[in-house]
Amino acid sequence: MSPTVARGLGIVGFVLYLGVGFFYLTSGLVVPGIALVLLWLVWLAGLWLAIRLFRTRPHLVPLVAVGAAIFWFIYVQGGSAIFGWTA
Repeated sequence: MSPTVARGLGIVGFVLYLGVGFFYLTSGLVVPGIALVLLWLVWLAGLWLAIRLFRTRPHLVPLVAVGAAIFWFIYVQGGSAIFGWTA
């Protein structure tokens, strides 16, 4: 894969990651305080990972965004099912 295509995929991955970040940010409507802080810390760790990957393997950054979306869905749905979180 050419470096230009890989860098382009990395940029697309960052845009997707920021889009997923919107869901993390607005989760406070459903998720209680301490669980929300934990969720935000996970998002920040993913951002750190995305930045690290962009430097060495930019074509993998979209996978970080997909992983973050899957984690968010499982976290919020699991909390709703187990702890009864509702909006």
